[in-house]
Amino acid sequence: MSLLARPLRAAVCTVLVLSGCVTAGPAAADTACAHGRALRYVVTFDRGTPEAGARSEIADACGATTVYYPQIAVAVATSGDPGFGGRIGLDRAFSAQAERLAAQRAADVKPQPARRTLPPTDPAEVPPVDLGGQQWDMRMIGAGEGQAGQRDVVVGVLDSGIDPDHPDLADALDPADSAGCLTGAPDRSPSAWAPTTSVHGTHVAGIIAAADDGRGVTGVAPGVRVASVKVIDDRGYADPEAAVCGLMWAAARHMRLTNSSYFVNPWSLSCIRGSDRGVVHEVLARAVEYSTSAGTLNVAAATNEAVDLTPSARSGSGGAGTGCEALPAGLRDVVAVSAVGADRVKAGYSSYGLGVIDVTAPGGETGECVLSTVPGGYAPLCGTSMAAPHVTGVLALLASGSEKAGPRQLRRTLEAQATPMPCPADYDLTGDGLQDAYCAGYEGYNGFYGHGMVRVPEPAAVPGGRPDQAR
Repeated sequence: MSLLARPLRAAVCTVLVLSGCVTAGPAAADTACAHGRALRYVVTFDRGTPEAGARSEIADACGATTVYYPQIAVAVATSGDPGFGGRIGLDRAFSAQAERLAAQRAADVKPQPARRTLPPTDPAEVPPVDLGGQQWDMRMIGAGEGQAGQRDVVVGVLDSGIDPDHPDLADALDPADSAGCLTGAPDRSPSAWAPTTSVHGTHVAGIIAAADDGRGVTGVAPGVRVASVKVIDDRGYADPEAAVCGLMWAAARHMRLTNSSYFVNPWSLSCIRGSDRGVVHEVLARAVEYSTSAGTLNVAAATNEAVDLTPSARSGSGGAGTGCEALPAGLRDVVAVSAVGADRVKAGYSSYGLGVIDVTAPGGETGECVLSTVPGGYAPLCGTSMAAPHVTGVLALLASGSEKAGPRQLRRTLEAQATPMPCPADYDLTGDGLQDAYCAGYEGYNGFYGHGMVRVPEPAAVPGGRPDQAR
């Protein structure tokens, strides 16, 4: 599933109900367009392709353009013609919806209904008790000692939506920078970015920015603002078009940071790269590269698949990896985060990989998860989803200390201040005498923990000076 949290109870539905029939855009005279289920596609073009040219090509292939991002030459299109992808080229067009539909037909699986809609939060009913004593995760990284961020630092929480009525988040939420991205195009209406079936985004936002008000929980960087950028739908899917939209929206709104506690569907992980997976990698890589150049640093969870993401195995040059790639965490410009439990050892579910993991942070294990905000109150969740926002919160504090620090400088400072963690001498979690995962590297940099445990910065941790170049 795309949500990288491991709730104590309840499973996440992972079946998509596809939209109804629509008519595609005008097509070339010699093209007979079929009209069936309308599916979304991401489509790549040569860089520099003008919007008019992209729209024309999509129309000629029996599609309609939803949005075109000229900065990265990527379009989101819809088509009811099953031949649309073939006309564009399977090395250039991909539909997560079509992929899931084909898998459902092959397995003779019927789509399941969406999860139950969340009831609205009544602030007066949220327990006012101080829960700081249960935040072992904050103590682990040195948070909760009076640190505060600046309101001019905006963090894009690319997730399932943030509860606007939660008392610990009401002052932190930035409605002006919030948007829903499920169609691939940003929608600024509150109904598009508010949570509907999932507590996940509200939980992530609380780890970053919950208010230090003596009640409930406190985030790593109280005082900074969070924007709700909804990229995860009501069945837990994060499709590539939604992720691209979220990254491009964050860049357009000049957000300093984004947090992505998900991986892009429809696969569990892209363990065998075909042409379709190549399209997904390409559109996300372009979006991340552009957003980084625009001044936004992106943080992502390493996934809960417990797989080795080591790049050398994917490239065929050897290594112990599985050949899997987590998107967006595996992309070069993204800060990838693994998770540890309260014992400071890599959580059994956390994926890992030398050359992929940059830092680690608390994600918890069953029985001792991370407490944070959820609609209506507070709840514990475990996962790399919870580890990533600890890192994002620390970066938000660093950004608060220097308005001129760009993505490269923030990242360098984060890694330099991390507490090095050596590979475990014995990683036999089940006690069966076998190692459950193999940690490559040395104390200062390894596949389990990257540069080490993230730490809340000392005052003035980021020196002033000329603006950092993003690339």
